[in-house]
Amino acid sequence: MRTGSSFLSGYFTLPSFWIPAATAPSTLDPLLQEKGESNSTVEANSDNGEARNESSFPLTRLETMAVVALFTVFVGGLIAIFLTMPDADRDVFKLPRTLEELRKLTEYLSVYAQDHTLQVLLGYVVSYVFLQTFMIPGTILMSLLAGALFGEYYGLLLVVSTATAGACSCYFLSKLVGRPLLNWLWPDKLAFFRDEVAKRKDKLLNYMLFLRITPTLPNTFINVASPIVDIPFDTFFWATAIGLVPAAFVTVRAGLALGELQSLRDLYDFKTIATLFFIGLVSIVPTVFASKPTEQAKENS
Repeated sequence: MRTGSSFLSGYFTLPSFWIPAATAPSTLDPLLQEKGESNSTVEANSDNGEARNESSFPLTRLETMAVVALFTVFVGGLIAIFLTMPDADRDVFKLPRTLEELRKLTEYLSVYAQDHTLQVLLGYVVSYVFLQTFMIPGTILMSLLAGALFGEYYGLLLVVSTATAGACSCYFLSKLVGRPLLNWLWPDKLAFFRDEVAKRKDKLLNYMLFLRITPTLPNTFINVASPIVDIPFDTFFWATAIGLVPAAFVTVRAGLALGELQSLRDLYDFKTIATLFFIGLVSIVPTVFASKPTEQAKENS
Protein backbone atom coordinates (compact mmCIF):
# COMPACT_ATOMS: atom_id res chain seq x y z
CA MET A 1 0.00 0.00 0.00
CA ARG A 2 1.32 3.41 -0.95
CA THR A 3 1.21 6.51 1.14
CA GLY A 4 -0.64 9.71 0.27
CA SER A 5 2.48 11.19 -1.29
CA SER A 6 2.19 8.79 -4.24
CA PHE A 7 -0.90 10.73 -5.28
CA LEU A 8 1.32 13.59 -6.41
CA SER A 9 4.33 11.69 -7.71
CA GLY A 10 5.81 12.48 -11.10
CA TYR A 11 4.35 15.96 -11.59
CA PHE A 12 6.98 18.32 -10.27
CA THR A 13 8.69 19.22 -13.54
CA LEU A 14 8.87 22.70 -15.01
CA PRO A 15 7.01 22.86 -18.33
CA SER A 16 8.51 24.42 -21.43
CA PHE A 17 6.77 27.10 -23.48
CA TRP A 18 6.78 27.65 -27.21
CA ILE A 19 6.33 30.73 -29.29
CA PRO A 20 6.74 30.52 -33.10
CA ALA A 21 10.29 31.49 -34.02
CA ALA A 22 9.04 33.52 -36.94
CA THR A 23 7.13 35.85 -34.62
CA ALA A 24 9.61 36.09 -31.77
CA PRO A 25 11.34 39.49 -31.50
CA SER A 26 15.08 39.73 -31.93
CA THR A 27 15.50 42.39 -29.24
CA LEU A 28 13.83 43.23 -25.97
CA ASP A 29 10.85 45.55 -25.74
CA PRO A 30 11.94 49.21 -25.85
CA LEU A 31 10.08 49.70 -22.59
CA LEU A 32 12.36 47.14 -20.99
CA GLN A 33 15.41 48.81 -22.49
CA GLU A 34 14.33 52.22 -21.18
CA LYS A 35 13.97 50.83 -17.70
CA GLY A 36 17.32 49.12 -17.98
CA GLU A 37 15.84 45.71 -17.21
CA SER A 38 17.75 42.69 -18.46
CA ASN A 39 18.84 39.28 -17.24
CA SER A 40 21.92 40.74 -15.63
CA THR A 41 20.13 43.59 -13.87
CA VAL A 42 20.44 43.85 -10.13
CA GLU A 43 17.25 45.17 -8.53
CA ALA A 44 16.70 46.36 -5.01
CA ASN A 45 13.76 44.69 -3.31
CA SER A 46 12.06 47.32 -1.17
CA ASP A 47 9.93 44.81 0.70
CA ASN A 48 12.75 43.00 2.47
CA GLY A 49 15.88 44.92 1.50
CA GLU A 50 17.43 42.00 -0.39
CA ALA A 51 19.25 42.57 -3.68
CA ARG A 52 17.83 40.68 -6.64
CA ASN A 53 20.42 39.42 -9.09
CA GLU A 54 18.53 38.25 -12.16
CA SER A 55 21.55 36.40 -13.56
CA SER A 56 21.00 33.86 -10.78
CA PHE A 57 17.78 32.54 -9.27
CA PRO A 58 15.53 35.62 -9.48
CA LEU A 59 13.24 35.21 -6.47
CA THR A 60 14.20 36.60 -3.11
CA ARG A 61 14.07 34.46 0.00
CA LEU A 62 10.73 35.92 1.05
CA GLU A 63 9.17 35.34 -2.37
CA THR A 64 10.47 31.77 -2.47
CA MET A 65 9.06 31.10 0.98
CA ALA A 66 5.65 32.42 -0.14
CA VAL A 67 5.58 30.11 -3.17
CA VAL A 68 6.72 27.12 -1.13
CA ALA A 69 4.10 27.88 1.53
CA LEU A 70 1.28 28.03 -1.02
CA PHE A 71 2.55 24.86 -2.69
CA THR A 72 2.64 23.10 0.69
CA VAL A 73 -0.93 24.17 1.45
CA PHE A 74 -2.16 22.66 -1.83
CA VAL A 75 -0.20 19.44 -1.34
CA GLY A 76 -1.36 19.13 2.26
CA GLY A 77 -4.97 19.65 1.21
CA LEU A 78 -4.72 17.02 -1.50
CA ILE A 79 -3.15 14.48 0.82
CA ALA A 80 -5.77 15.22 3.49
CA ILE A 81 -8.60 14.67 1.00
CA PHE A 82 -6.93 11.54 -0.30
CA LEU A 83 -6.41 10.00 3.13
CA THR A 84 -9.97 10.71 4.28
CA MET A 85 -11.51 8.86 1.34
CA PRO A 86 -12.79 5.58 2.78
CA ASP A 87 -11.72 2.28 1.24
CA ALA A 88 -9.69 3.99 -1.47
CA ASP A 89 -7.28 1.85 -3.47
CA ARG A 90 -3.96 3.66 -3.08
CA ASP A 91 -2.46 1.94 -6.12
CA VAL A 92 -5.14 3.30 -8.47
CA PHE A 93 -6.18 6.52 -6.75
CA LYS A 94 -3.51 8.94 -8.00
CA LEU A 95 -3.05 11.66 -10.56
CA PRO A 96 -2.83 9.93 -13.96
CA ARG A 97 0.26 10.43 -16.08
CA THR A 98 -0.64 8.20 -19.02
CA LEU A 99 -3.80 7.18 -20.84
CA GLU A 100 -3.49 3.70 -19.37
CA GLU A 101 -3.43 5.08 -15.82
CA LEU A 102 -6.35 7.34 -16.72
CA ARG A 103 -8.42 4.39 -17.94
CA LYS A 104 -7.76 2.46 -14.73
CA LEU A 105 -8.63 5.48 -12.62
CA THR A 106 -11.81 6.13 -14.60
CA GLU A 107 -12.94 2.53 -14.25
CA TYR A 108 -12.32 2.64 -10.51
CA LEU A 109 -13.90 6.07 -9.89
CA SER A 110 -17.01 5.29 -11.92
CA VAL A 111 -17.90 2.80 -9.18
CA TYR A 112 -16.33 4.58 -6.21
CA ALA A 113 -18.04 7.92 -6.96
CA GLN A 114 -21.49 6.36 -6.64
CA ASP A 115 -21.09 6.28 -2.84
CA HIS A 116 -18.53 9.06 -2.41
CA THR A 117 -19.48 11.68 -4.98
CA LEU A 118 -18.63 14.71 -2.85
CA GLN A 119 -15.13 13.47 -1.97
CA VAL A 120 -14.36 12.65 -5.60
CA LEU A 121 -15.65 16.03 -6.78
CA LEU A 122 -13.68 17.92 -4.14
CA GLY A 123 -10.52 15.97 -4.91
CA TYR A 124 -10.96 16.67 -8.62
CA VAL A 125 -11.45 20.42 -8.15
CA VAL A 126 -8.47 20.87 -5.81
CA SER A 127 -6.24 18.71 -8.05
CA TYR A 128 -7.13 20.66 -11.20
CA VAL A 129 -6.65 24.07 -9.55
CA PHE A 130 -3.34 22.88 -8.10
CA LEU A 131 -2.03 21.76 -11.49
CA GLN A 132 -3.10 25.03 -13.13
CA THR A 133 -1.71 27.24 -10.39
CA PHE A 134 1.79 25.77 -10.53
CA MET A 135 1.85 24.99 -14.29
CA ILE A 136 2.17 21.26 -13.70
CA PRO A 137 1.35 19.04 -16.70
CA GLY A 138 -1.75 16.88 -16.44
CA THR A 139 -4.81 19.08 -16.98
CA ILE A 140 -5.64 17.47 -20.34
CA LEU A 141 -5.92 14.07 -18.67
CA MET A 142 -8.04 15.62 -15.93
CA SER A 143 -10.36 17.09 -18.57
CA LEU A 144 -10.72 13.67 -20.17
CA LEU A 145 -11.52 12.26 -16.73
CA ALA A 146 -14.31 14.82 -16.25
CA GLY A 147 -15.95 13.76 -19.49
CA ALA A 148 -15.69 10.08 -18.64
CA LEU A 149 -17.09 10.49 -15.11
CA PHE A 150 -19.61 13.32 -15.34
CA GLY A 151 -20.76 13.31 -18.94
CA GLU A 152 -20.67 15.92 -21.66
CA TYR A 153 -22.47 18.88 -20.09
CA TYR A 154 -21.62 18.51 -16.40
CA GLY A 155 -18.07 17.57 -17.39
CA LEU A 156 -17.75 20.69 -19.55
CA LEU A 157 -19.07 22.90 -16.76
CA LEU A 158 -16.66 21.32 -14.29
CA VAL A 159 -13.61 21.66 -16.56
CA VAL A 160 -14.29 25.27 -17.56
CA SER A 161 -14.97 26.36 -13.97
CA THR A 162 -11.93 24.62 -12.46
CA ALA A 163 -9.65 25.66 -15.33
CA THR A 164 -10.78 29.26 -14.91
CA ALA A 165 -10.25 29.10 -11.14
CA GLY A 166 -6.78 27.60 -11.62
CA ALA A 167 -5.85 30.19 -14.24
CA CYS A 168 -6.95 33.00 -11.91
CA SER A 169 -4.93 31.46 -9.08
CA CYS A 170 -1.87 31.34 -11.35
CA TYR A 171 -2.55 34.95 -12.41
CA PHE A 172 -2.42 36.22 -8.82
CA LEU A 173 0.58 34.06 -7.92
CA SER A 174 2.42 35.46 -10.93
CA LYS A 175 1.36 38.98 -9.97
CA LEU A 176 3.09 38.37 -6.64
CA VAL A 177 6.34 36.75 -7.78
CA GLY A 178 6.16 36.24 -11.55
CA ARG A 179 7.89 39.33 -12.94
CA PRO A 180 11.49 38.47 -11.96
CA LEU A 181 10.91 34.81 -12.81
CA LEU A 182 9.66 35.50 -16.34
CA ASN A 183 12.34 38.12 -17.01
CA TRP A 184 14.86 35.46 -16.02
CA LEU A 185 13.39 32.50 -17.93
CA TRP A 186 11.74 33.97 -21.05
CA PRO A 187 12.66 37.66 -21.49
CA ASP A 188 12.22 37.64 -25.28
CA LYS A 189 8.91 35.77 -25.15
CA LEU A 190 7.64 38.15 -22.48
CA ALA A 191 8.73 41.19 -24.50
CA PHE A 192 7.00 39.82 -27.59
CA PHE A 193 3.77 39.24 -25.65
CA ARG A 194 3.96 42.73 -24.12
CA ASP A 195 4.32 44.28 -27.58
CA GLU A 196 1.32 42.36 -28.93
CA VAL A 197 -0.83 43.36 -25.97
CA ALA A 198 0.21 47.01 -26.25
CA LYS A 199 -0.88 47.08 -29.92
CA ARG A 200 -4.36 45.85 -29.00
CA LYS A 201 -5.20 47.79 -25.84
CA ASP A 202 -8.49 49.04 -27.29
CA LYS A 203 -9.74 45.55 -28.19
CA LEU A 204 -7.85 43.48 -25.66
CA LEU A 205 -10.73 41.14 -24.80
CA ASN A 206 -11.05 40.02 -28.42
CA TYR A 207 -7.32 39.42 -28.66
CA MET A 208 -7.30 37.41 -25.44
CA LEU A 209 -10.26 35.38 -26.65
CA PHE A 210 -8.33 34.58 -29.82
CA LEU A 211 -5.32 33.41 -27.79
CA ARG A 212 -7.50 31.28 -25.49
CA ILE A 213 -9.45 29.63 -28.29
CA THR A 214 -6.54 28.90 -30.61
CA PRO A 215 -3.27 27.07 -29.80
CA THR A 216 -1.26 30.16 -30.75
CA LEU A 217 0.28 30.48 -27.28
CA PRO A 218 0.25 27.89 -24.48
CA ASN A 219 -2.41 28.63 -21.87
CA THR A 220 0.15 28.20 -19.11
CA PHE A 221 2.26 31.01 -20.54
CA ILE A 222 -0.80 33.24 -20.90
CA ASN A 223 -1.73 32.59 -17.26
CA VAL A 224 1.66 33.51 -15.85
CA ALA A 225 2.50 36.35 -18.24
CA SER A 226 -0.83 38.23 -18.28
CA PRO A 227 -0.39 40.16 -15.01
CA ILE A 228 3.20 41.02 -15.97
CA VAL A 229 2.09 42.69 -19.22
CA ASP A 230 -0.70 44.55 -17.41
CA ILE A 231 -3.72 42.66 -18.71
CA PRO A 232 -6.60 43.66 -16.39
CA PHE A 233 -8.01 40.84 -14.30
CA ASP A 234 -11.58 41.28 -15.55
CA THR A 235 -10.39 40.96 -19.16
CA PHE A 236 -8.29 37.94 -18.22
CA PHE A 237 -11.19 36.31 -16.37
CA TRP A 238 -13.81 36.66 -19.09
CA ALA A 239 -11.42 35.71 -21.89
CA THR A 240 -10.50 32.59 -19.92
CA ALA A 241 -14.03 31.59 -18.93
CA ILE A 242 -15.34 32.01 -22.48
CA GLY A 243 -12.27 31.19 -24.54
CA LEU A 244 -11.57 27.81 -22.92
CA VAL A 245 -15.01 26.43 -23.79
CA PRO A 246 -14.28 25.18 -27.36
CA ALA A 247 -11.09 23.28 -26.47
CA ALA A 248 -12.64 21.97 -23.25
CA PHE A 249 -15.64 20.72 -25.21
CA VAL A 250 -13.34 18.77 -27.53
CA THR A 251 -11.48 17.18 -24.62
CA VAL A 252 -14.56 16.38 -22.55
CA ARG A 253 -16.28 14.73 -25.50
CA ALA A 254 -13.18 12.66 -26.12
CA GLY A 255 -13.44 11.48 -22.52
CA LEU A 256 -16.80 9.89 -23.33
CA ALA A 257 -14.99 7.49 -25.66
CA LEU A 258 -11.84 7.13 -23.60
CA GLY A 259 -11.35 3.48 -24.54
CA GLU A 260 -11.01 4.42 -28.22
CA LEU A 261 -8.41 7.13 -27.64
CA GLN A 262 -4.95 5.87 -28.62
CA SER A 263 -2.91 9.01 -28.02
CA LEU A 264 -3.35 12.55 -26.77
CA ARG A 265 -2.32 13.70 -30.23
CA ASP A 266 -5.57 12.28 -31.52
CA LEU A 267 -7.46 14.96 -29.60
CA TYR A 268 -6.35 17.77 -31.88
CA ASP A 269 -6.19 16.62 -35.46
CA PHE A 270 -6.05 19.04 -38.39
CA LYS A 271 -9.83 19.40 -38.56
CA THR A 272 -10.11 20.24 -34.84
CA ILE A 273 -7.27 22.77 -34.94
CA ALA A 274 -8.71 24.39 -38.07
CA THR A 275 -12.09 24.68 -36.34
CA LEU A 276 -10.53 26.30 -33.29
CA PHE A 277 -8.68 28.80 -35.46
CA PHE A 278 -11.91 29.59 -37.32
CA ILE A 279 -13.71 30.28 -34.04
CA GLY A 280 -10.75 32.35 -32.90
CA LEU A 281 -10.76 34.41 -36.10
CA VAL A 282 -14.48 35.05 -35.66
CA SER A 283 -13.73 36.45 -32.20
CA ILE A 284 -11.42 39.13 -33.64
CA VAL A 285 -13.63 40.11 -36.61
CA PRO A 286 -15.27 42.95 -34.62
CA THR A 287 -11.85 44.49 -33.99
CA VAL A 288 -11.08 44.52 -37.72
CA PHE A 289 -14.28 46.33 -38.67
CA ALA A 290 -14.07 48.66 -35.69
CA SER A 291 -10.58 49.77 -36.63
CA LYS A 292 -11.57 50.91 -40.14
CA PRO A 293 -13.70 53.92 -39.09
CA THR A 294 -10.92 54.99 -36.72
CA GLU A 295 -8.34 54.87 -39.50
CA GLN A 296 -10.64 56.79 -41.84
CA ALA A 297 -11.24 59.43 -39.18
CA LYS A 298 -7.49 59.88 -38.75
CA GLU A 299 -7.03 60.29 -42.51
CA ASN A 300 -9.82 62.87 -42.71
CA SER A 301 -8.33 64.86 -39.88
